[in-house]
Amino acid sequence: MSISPEVKKLSLIAVTWPIFIESLLHFSLRTADVFMLSKVSDEAVASVGVANQLIMFMFFLFQFVATGTSVVVAQYLGARKYDEIKKYTGNGILINFLFGLVVATVIIVFSRQLLGLFDLEPELFNQARSFLIIVGGALVFQAMSITMSVIIQTHGFTKETMFVSGGMNIINIIGNFLFIYGAFGFPKLGVTGVAISTAFSQFVALIAFALVLYYRVNLKLTWNDFFDIQKDRLKKVLGIGIPSSMTIISYSSSQIVTTSIITMLGTQMLATRIYTINVLFFIMILGISLGRGSQIMTGHLIGAGKMEEAFKQGVRNVRWSIVMALVMTAIIVLVREPLLGLFTNDPEIIQMGATLLIMGFLLEPGRCLNLVYGATLQAAGDARYMMIISVLTIWGFSVPLYYLLGIHFGLGLIGIWIAFIADEWVRGIALWIRWNSRKWEQKALVKSEKSVSVESA
Repeated sequence: MSISPEVKKLSLIAVTWPIFIESLLHFSLRTADVFMLSKVSDEAVASVGVANQLIMFMFFLFQFVATGTSVVVAQYLGARKYDEIKKYTGNGILINFLFGLVVATVIIVFSRQLLGLFDLEPELFNQARSFLIIVGGALVFQAMSITMSVIIQTHGFTKETMFVSGGMNIINIIGNFLFIYGAFGFPKLGVTGVAISTAFSQFVALIAFALVLYYRVNLKLTWNDFFDIQKDRLKKVLGIGIPSSMTIISYSSSQIVTTSIITMLGTQMLATRIYTINVLFFIMILGISLGRGSQIMTGHLIGAGKMEEAFKQGVRNVRWSIVMALVMTAIIVLVREPLLGLFTNDPEIIQMGATLLIMGFLLEPGRCLNLVYGATLQAAGDARYMMIISVLTIWGFSVPLYYLLGIHFGLGLIGIWIAFIADEWVRGIALWIRWNSRKWEQKALVKSEKSVSVESA
């Protein structure tokens, strides 16, 4: 069993920057598919876009086992209970394999019905179905990969997962080139070729993650580690994973509702929102990555019973994330018009988007509170509180405020952005209060020699 020096030193930057790069690589995998298919036809891009909506939703479902497993493993690493770590890892991989198998089967068998929800043209339908069957069937690879990836990261080997993701991207792009353009005698398969390339790159990534887990992390699993499933282990994993996933699903659903509200303002404002979100995406990925890094670090400390150190580390991590987010926001604001000009020539869209980007100085600190404290509370085993706050705030406060400010009071996209800022701050402050209350100390999932923490409902 190995633990990376980065985690031992508890350096937020050392743990986080590979996660940030890896997240960007995952995003660019989808972007590469869209960009290369755009050279084929707009219809090809549209068909893949529709199929990917279904695939991404299914992908979120795998997060609850992966997230729960990573949090529990982090605490057990801190407590140095390595035998249990092997069993949690084996159980997590097996459960997500079985879950992925079920999801992949459902997608393949009910592909017609699922795509029928989108009322596509016959040609688009056939292309989308071809992509959905191949990539959806390969979700079983992703289900296992995401579990292995987060466990490797939890041991502190974040650079290794970054390299695997980079390799997966390269394989995918090469495959796209071969199948889209028919290079070196390969058949021109269009959307089907992109699907094959995506599925193959994910399979190779799965093998790579397994090798890293075995040789680099030195986590040599036996058949007993996979199949020795106990109720207590499942309870701990699902107790973290299900609330964490519900938080993500709730937020994603609210964004769909928000998009439908913005459509009332017209196509121009909808386009403005899409372009602005794409520009801000890099800051959001930074926040998510910092949250993940903080989760790994504090999970180790809590497992070791070092509650005071974990508390101070969480506060420091949030401060650093706010500083870095504001620096990135300042850079983006300085070049806001040229950046938006990459997407559109419409002066009204550029002007409105530039205003929204300036409002990022108000948005990003709240988002950092939300993302980093949220992930840190998950690391402490306090995921249920985060879920309750997120669901109640989003649906009881934020979504109604989007409509009130944007539509009812006629403030348009500016009003919706004000509501967006308020949503992040309200949830962020609630999580900040929870962290400072230190009630999370009683939610620890493992007892250590230095801790008298007990598991609490």
